[in-house]
Amino acid sequence: MTEMTADSNWRSRLRVILAASVGSALEWYDFFLYGTAAALVFGDLFFPKSDPVVGTLLSFLTFGVGFVVRPLGGILFGIMGDRYGRKPVLVATLLMIGIGTTAIGLLPTYAQIGYWAPVLLVAMRVVQGLGAGAEYGGAVIFLVENAPARHRGFWGGFAPLGVSVGNLLAAGAFALVTLLPREDLMSWGWRLPFLASFLLILVGIYVRLRITETPVFTEAVVARGKIERNPAMEALRRHPRNFMVVLGARLAENGLGYFFPVFGLSYVITTLGVPRSEALSALMLAFVVELFAIPGFAALSDRVGRRPVYMFGALAGVALAFPFFWMVGTREWIWIAAAFILARAVVTAAMFGPQAAYFAELFPPQRRFAGFAFARELGSILAGGPAPFIATALVAWAGTWWPVACYAALLSILTAIAVWCGPETYTENIRVDNTTDGALNAAAVPQQA
Repeated sequence: MTEMTADSNWRSRLRVILAASVGSALEWYDFFLYGTAAALVFGDLFFPKSDPVVGTLLSFLTFGVGFVVRPLGGILFGIMGDRYGRKPVLVATLLMIGIGTTAIGLLPTYAQIGYWAPVLLVAMRVVQGLGAGAEYGGAVIFLVENAPARHRGFWGGFAPLGVSVGNLLAAGAFALVTLLPREDLMSWGWRLPFLASFLLILVGIYVRLRITETPVFTEAVVARGKIERNPAMEALRRHPRNFMVVLGARLAENGLGYFFPVFGLSYVITTLGVPRSEALSALMLAFVVELFAIPGFAALSDRVGRRPVYMFGALAGVALAFPFFWMVGTREWIWIAAAFILARAVVTAAMFGPQAAYFAELFPPQRRFAGFAFARELGSILAGGPAPFIATALVAWAGTWWPVACYAALLSILTAIAVWCGPETYTENIRVDNTTDGALNAAAVPQQA
């Protein structure tokens, strides 16, 4: 009987991990896929009347549109997640992201329908963004609310691990299609990675329909009658400090998370003239290393706290801002790979690993989904969305990379300050509302077993 119970628990935990990480993989496969396409082909396909630099800027601008609507998705689906449960929202957001991405692969280009092509591209980007606004937050909360108390960081780390898998799949997909002759790539090859996301939808929906609601939601929210009419606004009103901590913590994590792989890839290929295959292979290697780094940093946060690990990543971002360009400037594959590995597996991973549990722990269960998703995605507007656009514009304006390095360092400094001002949460009981005046009271409630 004990062995059967242990086997059942193992299967249940595996199902929880798969349900969360598959969705995260799809979300970030889609978003990084779009970023890669914006850097490599969308300028020619959807904005051909522009010169190359302006075309790239316009394609990155449409990249940012997805981030503009993400807070709206975070509010809408976050409220639904706190009122009706985590599971139905996870199914809905997965469908929206996947359908938006698959549809991009079917869009006619500017040469076929003129200005309607970028209009439709933006429309599909909006669909993606609305779903993505709550997808990651829902996946994280589902993991953390199912996790053992002393291992929430490690469990929560499987959501960002799904992000790395999605990024790796997207980079791999584009690496394969760029092997095609350029004429084939520009005519039909670029569509294949977008159409492939339909397979991830099928897997994700199958897994998510088989999960049950989290025990925290059913016991701490529904059973106790804690459902609120507008948990998003309540999170902002009752927990302003924690809300601002999430905003600030997102600047470097999200900004550099897109800055290095999206702008960095474009810079290495377009400005430095490194072959696409070499640049993509170096980036893919960084994503592979990051797969091991994220759970390592997440587990470390269970032992020493969320804030020390997160601040290490932010300060590492300051330290790498200028050396990153020195290394890729050599145009040698080994140094380009080292630059991307440091950027992804050290800087981003050290923030991304503990972030999942940290952000979930900052809000009580009855407004956790809405508060998490709203604050996190609002930070996306300030950081991840405009990062590639701003970086490309700075290079075009200055004719050199050093203003971009200053921009990356500034984001990292602001994040370090925000996390320094935030509370430590890794010993908190996440089943109860143990917040007072917007700050967590660590001594108020002992951690659950």
